[in-house]
Amino acid sequence: MSARTPEQRHEADQRGREGEAAAAMFLAQNGWRIVAERVKTKAGEIDLIAKRSGLVAFIEVKWRARSASLADAVDERRLARVAAAVEMVWHDYATDGEDIRIDVILLAPGRKPTHIENAWMPFG
Repeated sequence: MSARTPEQRHEADQRGREGEAAAAMFLAQNGWRIVAERVKTKAGEIDLIAKRSGLVAFIEVKWRARSASLADAVDERRLARVAAAVEMVWHDYATDGEDIRIDVILLAPGRKPTHIENAWMPFG
């Protein structure tokens, strides 16, 4: 795999931000409150953190130009990295005894967002 140019990295970052904004809007429309975006830890980044009635979801957002590419957008290694990041900060967000989980939202042009609940369960 060849290295990305600075322009390609910028474009990918911009698409990622747009995807995260679309995922945040989707979550808000479904009763979630976004409490943090792009939380950086030594283990990696958490795209979105959202709360809803006794639950805190740490959400990995994946956007692809073609919906066929979504099947390969998230793998165990990537989710393990998100889980490691969640382990570092979950106590800062689940302050009222809420349950926590890691979700994934998959986005592609021309299709509704796919929300995968409990995509990874790092505790238990």
